[in-house]
Amino acid sequence: MAHVPQIKVPATYIRGGTSKGVFFRQQDLPEAARVPGAARDALLLRVIGSPDPYGKQIDGMGGATSSTSKTVILSKSSKADHDVDYLFGQVSIDKAFVDWSGNCGNLSAAVGSFAISSGLVDTGRIPQNGMATVRIWQANIGKTIIAHVPITNGEVQETGDFELDGVTFPAAEVQLEFMDPAAEEEGAGGAMFPTGNLVDDLEVPGVGTLRATMINAGIPTIFVNAEDIGYTGTELQDAINGDSKALTMFETIRAYGAVRMGLIKNVDEAAKRQHTPKVAFVAKPKDYVASSGKKVAASDIDLLVRALSMGKLHHAMMGTAAVAIGTAAAIPGTLVNLAAGGDARTAVRFGHPSGTLRVGAEASQINGEWSVTKAIMSRSARVLMEGWVRVPGDAF
Repeated sequence: MAHVPQIKVPATYIRGGTSKGVFFRQQDLPEAARVPGAARDALLLRVIGSPDPYGKQIDGMGGATSSTSKTVILSKSSKADHDVDYLFGQVSIDKAFVDWSGNCGNLSAAVGSFAISSGLVDTGRIPQNGMATVRIWQANIGKTIIAHVPITNGEVQETGDFELDGVTFPAAEVQLEFMDPAAEEEGAGGAMFPTGNLVDDLEVPGVGTLRATMINAGIPTIFVNAEDIGYTGTELQDAINGDSKALTMFETIRAYGAVRMGLIKNVDEAAKRQHTPKVAFVAKPKDYVASSGKKVAASDIDLLVRALSMGKLHHAMMGTAAVAIGTAAAIPGTLVNLAAGGDARTAVRFGHPSGTLRVGAEASQINGEWSVTKAIMSRSARVLMEGWVRVPGDAF
């Protein structure tokens, strides 16, 4: 019996922030996968190694966590005043689907550098030395991200002394500006607070009625108080990811919150929308020891935040959720703001399982409606491998 040979597709494996993903130029994909649809999804699933009932992604590029089961497709931008279009696909580990409903804030840090290195940014916009400003159109959510990428001798600088908790080694700092981060395409008419409230009573069967801040900024996110669900806010991954009852509780909160936010019509749809919304819990500052063994003092942070992604507690913090945290912290009265002390603020440093992260946001209230012009944070990115990824020729 003859077997179809493998094909090879140009690809680059990159760490961006606290995530890793396989990056493609759209023009390099097989023709059938250059457009949205079943062929593209099937190709990306096979590249990453999903669906994998063993949950390991051994036969693919994925790392069997939400942070490492990711794909990115870039192309020259079709939007005025933008350099590159950025499409993000969150690949399910154990199910046969790719979630296109949101962005990855961590991998956003690698988009500018990959766009420059792969010839998608006009050379006239790249200095010989200094900072290149890459204007990114985030196609999943219809938003602009500005990446400030360091350039040395005409090439992207990846090495440096910028340290990011959750990443083992230092690298060059990439500053990201998420412009007008409140989601427009999701929820009740695109409102930042789709329920119309800064805090809601969210009824969750089997859990109770929880105080919740539900916000569309960076990524749709549901915030609850840690103490209301039996936690302190200092938890590390093992405390939750090994507890099936806890994971079921968080998924139930996520499903009912998604309905209240207008993202889905009934809770059964949540299973087909794993990437959004996110669920996070907040608490006032406390001393704790991060997963690396590093001591985090209460005096060094404004609040504690833990967040779940793709059904598991994240080892650090999703970049898009950090945008939601910074935005909510800037708006007096949200649960995030109250956990941080309740004062008006333009930046917040929060504690997560791997350490701390600072994110800034500029919020204002106009005619009773809150808006945020941009959220800012620093990340780093580094190419890990480049060349071709191989998949069986009949995989898509």
